[in-house]
Amino acid sequence: MITKMKKLALLVYHKEYTAFLEKLREVGVVHIQERENGNVENPDLEQKIAVANRCARVVKRLEACSPTDLKPAADLSIATTIIDKVETIVADIEQHKTLLQVLDKDIATMQPWGDFDYSNVERLRQAGYQLDFFVTSAKSYQSEWESEYNAILVTEKQSRKYFVTLTPQGTIIDIDAEPAKLPTTSLVGLEKELADVKAHIEELENELLLVANDGLNTVKALQESQMRGVEFTKVMLSGEKVSGNKLVMLEGWVPEESVDALKVMLDNSGVFYELRAARSGDKVPVKLKNNAFTRMYEVLTKMYGMPSRTDFDPTPILAPFFSLFFAFCVGDAGYGLVLILLGIILKKKVSKGLAGMMNLVTTLGVFTAIIGTVLGTLFGMSIPALIAYFQDVPAETYEPYFITGTMELFGAVYYKQMVLALGIGVLHISIAMTVKAINSTVFYGFKESLSVWGWWLAVVGGVVLGALTFLSVIPTEVSKWALIAIAVLSALGIYLLNNLRRNVFANIGAGLWDTYNMASGLLGDVLSYIRLFALCLAGGELGKTFNTLAFDMVDGKEGIVAVLCWVGFVLIVVLGHTLNIAMSCLSAYVHPLRLTFVEYFKNAGYEGKGEEYKPFKNE
Repeated sequence: MITKMKKLALLVYHKEYTAFLEKLREVGVVHIQERENGNVENPDLEQKIAVANRCARVVKRLEACSPTDLKPAADLSIATTIIDKVETIVADIEQHKTLLQVLDKDIATMQPWGDFDYSNVERLRQAGYQLDFFVTSAKSYQSEWESEYNAILVTEKQSRKYFVTLTPQGTIIDIDAEPAKLPTTSLVGLEKELADVKAHIEELENELLLVANDGLNTVKALQESQMRGVEFTKVMLSGEKVSGNKLVMLEGWVPEESVDALKVMLDNSGVFYELRAARSGDKVPVKLKNNAFTRMYEVLTKMYGMPSRTDFDPTPILAPFFSLFFAFCVGDAGYGLVLILLGIILKKKVSKGLAGMMNLVTTLGVFTAIIGTVLGTLFGMSIPALIAYFQDVPAETYEPYFITGTMELFGAVYYKQMVLALGIGVLHISIAMTVKAINSTVFYGFKESLSVWGWWLAVVGGVVLGALTFLSVIPTEVSKWALIAIAVLSALGIYLLNNLRRNVFANIGAGLWDTYNMASGLLGDVLSYIRLFALCLAGGELGKTFNTLAFDMVDGKEGIVAVLCWVGFVLIVVLGHTLNIAMSCLSAYVHPLRLTFVEYFKNAGYEGKGEEYKPFKNE
């Protein structure tokens, strides 16, 4: 759900402005409404941002060293010295890495020629001869060059011949070959230089690691200090000077639940302030407030965009459906148990900021274990078959208790899991259209929402009526008249009353266009949910394949061969299922997001253009 906000307007005496902002930051509940051009051409702000960016780059580079013996943050006065030192070391490392690339290229050029002493080439020159190096294709090489130019073949590599010619100085060598441009250092010399450069880079990396251990936290502290300064300066610039620059007017937003604590500070400060409810047209920041389960999924909502003033918070619906989609895509109870274990173990090892993500991993593991059990799969093995094996009865005895195999529907045979996936899709889209209809009524009024309700009645009402008829809850004769009533009422909303301010012909035209879009879009939206079944099937078949490979390896083996085969069995099972879990989880993350961000949000009318609530506070 979305927390209600109050608009706050402040008038502060200009000499008390800075001190007041410090008090306001201590309370830490006001989202400041920044002026659009508040940070333009402000040297102090630009300098703070520049320093913060330098710190960010240095922190990223030092963290890449994987320091393990971090010292506490020291005096911030030495942070600039640490930054300068890191930038110098990094520049030196980059310079030597560039030199490595040049040396690698030179060595690759010299390797076909082997190692030779350049002084011998110089002595030949002093004696009046020139030694030239050439490369040509094996087909283009001519043996006549050996007598005409004293050509000597050095080597042949990848259908190319490398050779030299020895001729008197000034001889023009007219042959179909490419002159080779060689470095002026021997192959041994280049390899020694390469080793020296690598050793120097290693020394620099070790030096950087020492700096990281000693100064990383100090640089982080400076970065945090600068960012606080940036925020403070932006807030200062957000104030508008009025009454001859004697007063500063500042505006912001505060959650209703925090108003009482803020009033205490404002009353004690003696500033003039006004608190009012949000009005139409106000750009209100959004603060989400959900229970512990739903809160884990707020990160997914924020990935798309925060709800605007005319949106409901989608997270309470996103949370259970994303979990269901994820579990369906993975579709294996054993993999769910692995995720539960992984989440519990990693939660104890990761930082506090990532602990919430590990809770999400554990929760998704619970859903996967439950749905995987319902779908009858455990580490690629059939759960009904496993139970039947230990009970010594046919597997068909237990299959009716799980969603496996096929079913007959409307005279055709379908996979049960595919039918379930499509059913979930219909339910998900029906909920989306219901949310859209309610949302439109709440924020725009019932008269402005007749078209939305018309489509809701046509689609959702039609689905409910069809389901009740199929299940024989209502007789066919009743459903026929109910369908006619739904069609008439829906047509009124869609074609005649979709906009009460337009003429009837414009409404009919708009309704026909909406009909085309809905007819072409809804079918594709529902069919998109087949991906749940496809991914579940792919992961399950891959798991079965690894199991088959593993069991085939040990089948019928005896003696020492059997021991080796059992080692291979363990490797195939562990590595195979680890790979399958990784791929399944990746797919189970991406595709449910797609179903949520595209199919659900589109049909729910969710745009996600809201601004997140970010209070001005000490951190």
